Amino acid sequence: MNRLFLPMGFVSLMLLVAACSQPVRQQEGSDYKLMTVERTDRTLTTSYTAVISGRQSVEIRPQVSGTITEICVSEGAKVIKGQTLFVIDQVPYLSALQTALANVKSAEAAVATARLTAESKEELFQEHVVSDFDRQTAQNSLLEAEATLAQAKAEEVNARNNLSYTVIKSPVNGVASMSSYRVGALVNSSITTPLLTVSDDEEIFVYFSMTEQQILSLVRQYGTMDKALAEMPEVELRLSDGLMYAHKGKIDAISGTTDTETGAITLRAVFPNPERMLRNGSTATIVFPYVKNGVFVIPQEATFEIQDRVYVYKVNGEGKAESAQVTVFPLNDGKEYIVERGLEQGETIVAEGAGLIQENTQVANSLQEKQ
Repeated sequence: MNRLFLPMGFVSLMLLVAACSQPVRQQEGSDYKLMTVERTDRTLTTSYTAVISGRQSVEIRPQVSGTITEICVSEGAKVIKGQTLFVIDQVPYLSALQTALANVKSAEAAVATARLTAESKEELFQEHVVSDFDRQTAQNSLLEAEATLAQAKAEEVNARNNLSYTVIKSPVNGVASMSSYRVGALVNSSITTPLLTVSDDEEIFVYFSMTEQQILSLVRQYGTMDKALAEMPEVELRLSDGLMYAHKGKIDAISGTTDTETGAITLRAVFPNPERMLRNGSTATIVFPYVKNGVFVIPQEATFEIQDRVYVYKVNGEGKAESAQVTVFPLNDGKEYIVERGLEQGETIVAEGAGLIQENTQVANSLQEKQ
């Protein structure tokens, strides 16, 4: 048998020509992930940096000058309203009270004498023994003595108050802070640093801020500011160690003004504090839930943006992609969007890679086939 031997280069060239002469088979658009949008309920959470404050945080300062002679509270201890915290040297204030009491007695004696004189002058005037001038002078002396008595009594009250101020008591129930003052320290009403701070922490106020746009969104959701405040969901608190606080709180106040520098609005949440775990001045994170019912939820991969506008690709009856603008809820979890406008129940969209698709791309053999 005769065999024909061809050079290897010639064989390769012939195979290449044959391959190029065969038509390329175009793959149908079946590699795109699609989804049919359905209404559902979704809760989103977002976090806000917060500052913790006691329900009442009172700075304890002296109202009189003097040397601290007693400290009657331990730092960090629980105190009750009316409990003695500090005692200031009482000796000069006791002396001032004794002087005031003596002045009152002297003034009372002067009033009694002036009254007798005035009554005597009145009788003598009626008998035409003394002139009207003498009678009027006696009455004026009585008025002057009475004024002096009133002044002496006022000084007595002031002396008693000053003496009482030497015993410094807690005006509220709470927990005492640390103090930098010790027995022997000289204090007065103008000291810069308070003796200590008493924080009423049965309930804790947690302050945080939202943007004006977020507040407006909540108002639109609920109808009015009052309804938004009344119907806001309970919030949670993430402590500085990253763990969640055991009790939920309720937002009970929204500031009536907007910070002109930051555009933020302050809110206040109230949390119970039965274990005394939360402390005045601490920091934490408010976890705020947004509850959305009957909404469309789509992956963020199903969207693309053009000039801050969000679009999706809807699939028409021929299986082709058609871009459509949608309005999404301002907050998201980084993975999904809540669509407020632009989609209808039962519509099919491209669920992934929307940013890589062009208009009228064939993404399905037909919409009916995919469904």
